[in-house]
Amino acid sequence: MKIRHVDIAVIGAGTAGLSAYREARNYTDNLVLIEGGAYGTTCARVGCMPSKLLIAAADHAHHASQNGVFGVDYPTLFINGQAVLKRIRYERDRFVGSVVEAIDEFPIQHKIKAQAKFISTRELELTGADGSVSQVRAERIVIATGSISVIPDFLQGVGGRLLTSDDLFELDNLPKSVAIFGAGVIGLELGQALSRLGVKVAVFGKNGELTFIKDPAISEYADAEFNREFCLDLNAFINIVRTEKDSVIVEYRHREKGMVEEAFDYVLAATGRRPNIDTLALENADIELDHRGIPFHDRYTGQCGSSSIYIAGDVSNDIPLLHEAADEGRIAGGNAGRSLRNPEDIRAGLRRTPLSIVFTDPQIASVGQNLEEIRKNCGNCYAIGEVSFENQGRARVMNKNRGLLRVYGEKGTGLLLGAEMFGPAVEHIAHQLAWVIQMRMTVSQILELPFYHPVLEEGMRTALRDLNHKLHKTARMPDACLDCGPGA
Repeated sequence: MKIRHVDIAVIGAGTAGLSAYREARNYTDNLVLIEGGAYGTTCARVGCMPSKLLIAAADHAHHASQNGVFGVDYPTLFINGQAVLKRIRYERDRFVGSVVEAIDEFPIQHKIKAQAKFISTRELELTGADGSVSQVRAERIVIATGSISVIPDFLQGVGGRLLTSDDLFELDNLPKSVAIFGAGVIGLELGQALSRLGVKVAVFGKNGELTFIKDPAISEYADAEFNREFCLDLNAFINIVRTEKDSVIVEYRHREKGMVEEAFDYVLAATGRRPNIDTLALENADIELDHRGIPFHDRYTGQCGSSSIYIAGDVSNDIPLLHEAADEGRIAGGNAGRSLRNPEDIRAGLRRTPLSIVFTDPQIASVGQNLEEIRKNCGNCYAIGEVSFENQGRARVMNKNRGLLRVYGEKGTGLLLGAEMFGPAVEHIAHQLAWVIQMRMTVSQILELPFYHPVLEEGMRTALRDLNHKLHKTARMPDACLDCGPGA
């Protein structure tokens, strides 16, 4: 059997894998990038970009339906579902194409199309699409195989009526109705967008909360707001899901009507994604795995224990976001390359202030430490400032005056620790807060920065003023809080 010897093998050509490959090339030209599927990142192909294209179409439909508030009316609103999906696929393919073009420029000897699995810590068996088998022996290996959709057992029998975010955009036309299981980021974004495009939507959660928001005040506000547009049950009891002719019947307990049966054209599994590790045979890699089979690793170096194996991106099950995957790939690829010259030269990479955004309307965002983390790390050494967008000037001008922003600061130091928010265009406010948190600015210092009028950011200033007032009520930080700064 043919055995190829390389310095570094990167498994997976998604965002993390490409970042790792590019960084590793700074240290060696004897490396390979192994990909078993189609080129093109999860974000471009089935994630961020196609979902935002659907949301953009939904926003236009929603704006048209709300224009009467401003004294501007359209005679009719017509939604061409086929045209909506056609544009999504066209633009999606352009995004994917740009990734493929970049990979095409890589040296051909660096690229291998095959499924990889571990034989040992440094050996991989590769199986090509034609069934051919070869081996690669690598001094360093970076695992960057991404994630795959999770399909719960009770949906397995739905057959062709089951959709995931991977295949929703391949439909010829928008369905008339969809039951969405999973009230996470994917479920809420797609659910609201489909609803605004005229699809009957019901979104079912199971934990009684929006899992990506830890502040109960924000979660409760968002729950009530979404239910004004479509059915969202964060604590759904599902009795049965079955197919019947050309429909899927969902029997569930409605919060007002009791047990009901509803027919839907499709069900969409938005119950999350899990690390794509099933075919890697990690048991042969001689590294420690957790109870889910995911390698234990240092999130600041990417290294799995003290081994020659590194991990990056969604497969690490750390923070499944594109910008985090790019950072993790860069860190893992750099350490894999440097350690070829000096095995002790493993460096901690920069992990940026946590930042997550949900592109619903209003948007949802979390920055820095969330309220749950702060309560765990800081006990009672924090204060909360807040503002409602309901009477915020610019928000009322735009008829977007819905939402709540809460900011968290540390008593004694006055540092801004984090924020959670539900409001208009908070993607921009979230970025600004992430920057000042990473710069370790106090709330007082932030309030010295310029704020224009009239802008939504004035709402952020109101919340920060509220927080600053509460922080200065405490003259000194409790002794128990001396070690619980933003990086705790």
